[in-house]
Amino acid sequence: MTKISKAALAALLLAGSSALAASPAVAKDKQDQKQQLQLSKEFRAAAAPAQKALESGDLAAAETGITATEAAAKTDDEKYIAAELRLQLLAKQNAAGATDAASMAKADAAYKAPLDELLNNPKTPAEQRGKLANARGQIAFNEKDYAGAIKYYTMAQQAGYDNPDMTLAIAKAKMQTGDINGGIAAIDQVVKADEAKGQKPPEDVYKYAVANLYKTNDRATTLDWVKRWLAAYPSTENWRNAIIVFGFQGPTAAQLKKADKVDLYRLMSATGSLADRGDYIEYAQYANDLGLPDEAKTVIAKGKAAGKIPASDSDANSISATASKGIANEGSLSSLATKAASSAKGDLAQQTADAYLGQGNYAKAIELYKLALQKGVTNKDETNLHLGIAEAMSGDKASAQTSFAAVQNAPAKDVASLWTAYVSGAGQAAAAPAAAAN
Repeated sequence: MTKISKAALAALLLAGSSALAASPAVAKDKQDQKQQLQLSKEFRAAAAPAQKALESGDLAAAETGITATEAAAKTDDEKYIAAELRLQLLAKQNAAGATDAASMAKADAAYKAPLDELLNNPKTPAEQRGKLANARGQIAFNEKDYAGAIKYYTMAQQAGYDNPDMTLAIAKAKMQTGDINGGIAAIDQVVKADEAKGQKPPEDVYKYAVANLYKTNDRATTLDWVKRWLAAYPSTENWRNAIIVFGFQGPTAAQLKKADKVDLYRLMSATGSLADRGDYIEYAQYANDLGLPDEAKTVIAKGKAAGKIPASDSDANSISATASKGIANEGSLSSLATKAASSAKGDLAQQTADAYLGQGNYAKAIELYKLALQKGVTNKDETNLHLGIAEAMSGDKASAQTSFAAVQNAPAKDVASLWTAYVSGAGQAAAAPAAAAN
């Protein structure tokens, strides 16, 4: 969060202040005088010229008068008036102030004493306390006193003062103190408040939540926020960032095998977020390594067609040549499908379905994945995940959601969760799935 500027803080404190309304010079009759604060003759003598100078804009004279007023203040009533006058002077001095760090720090330091006096003074009206506590919280945040910021912002909320900026500031302060869960809960309030008003929450709110959650081992909450972010802002850039950080850089990345990463590359392809040569090359190499030569060869061809891989690229051409040999050696998948149908277990059906998935023959892949699950497989989660991918790519997103929901264990469950975001609508801005092969 950026530092609150002097001008912004001044505007907050100038807005709706009751400082001068409570001043001793404005009482017009005895009834008014009863309603005013009880002030000594000596204090009035100091405060009256200070107030007059403040109203006329003579800030130098106001400075002298307010200093005398503060010296004369003995009771809570008098200290309240002196602090209000000091606060009004500071606000006017800083209303158009500079925003450099040094001047902001100096202004913050000057504001603290009168704000603290007013917050601790029993004579300060209840309707003022929320605004004053919020201002004090902003100063604490600027000074990186995050525990203090939380204290004052909470005080402001308890006084009935609330706005999304303050709630977000509470979230960020909690994050800075290490209270990630508390920070996320506060951000959730901001998002839900915007949604309740029919407004789209700012994208930075989602990004901030996701960036901090990625540092934790709470995969479920992280993925929940990733899905919310992508549902609200389903750009190809966001899909790429989410998949890269989750699958290739974040804490979960170390748990992912090549097969898991191929499933994420498939999602990148579906969302149009394969971005550069490296994406295509690694995707194709992993597919080759997993015995999916058709998929490897197709990926290289797509990379070249997209202009991401030069025609003369030696790595790409080597992968493609190896894939071509693999395809020749693989033989007919139909004979494997026949054997799978007569097999007692479903593992061969799963392996053959994987090959069909790599070819883009989603209908045949779906048929064999279902057969594999019916017969029983060694890795049920992987089978359900791949069944969901085949269904998603064929356009049957409802069935895909059911298949993804059947994936029970991490990291396959996490990969399925991202695919669920895609089939749930967060992939609407992404590239349309390729048509299934006949």
